[in-house]
Amino acid sequence: MKNKIKPVEYFKNINNLLQKTLVTDTHGRAALLDSSFRGIIKRVINLKKENKKLIFIGNGGSASIASHMATDFLKNGEISAIAFNDASLITCLSNDLGYENVFKKPVEMLASKGDLLIAVSSSGRSASILRATQAAKEKACFIITLSGFDSDNPLRVMGDVNFYIKSSSYGHVEIAHLTICHCLLDMIIEKG
Repeated sequence: MKNKIKPVEYFKNINNLLQKTLVTDTHGRAALLDSSFRGIIKRVINLKKENKKLIFIGNGGSASIASHMATDFLKNGEISAIAFNDASLITCLSNDLGYENVFKKPVEMLASKGDLLIAVSSSGRSASILRATQAAKEKACFIITLSGFDSDNPLRVMGDVNFYIKSSSYGHVEIAHLTICHCLLDMIIEKG
């Protein structure tokens, strides 16, 4: 059997996807990558000054990104950051309230006006992410979305800043999402 995946081509595909990351604002208008990053960095740095927090949500592989980045922003960026991925929290809330509300309830209870929510969903269609993002809007949080797959996914229009990766490969989308988050954090650390 011949291998169909070639590492060099795989890496080239990811590089191309990253370079073609689409960014839109809350009205669906195209935004520039550099200026979007600068605005987000300023906002994240202000979280610390204003005693606000950074909240990450995601399912499956995106949950791993959420946990990983919340830890890195907390430890390395010295930003109050959290991900709602505790096993007892997830199993309790999904059992009692339905999985579609597993992140919505913590957002309703713990998010405050001016907090920043980063919603990560490869498909952009996860009911649990969409409901939590809507709850964050109602709390007047600033929202950043990371999605992929179909260009008309509902998450892609819910954020103040929306990053979209045009790919239907979970691996490619997840790598791109993690890269976006790490780039933001590295730029914040660089700013000191």
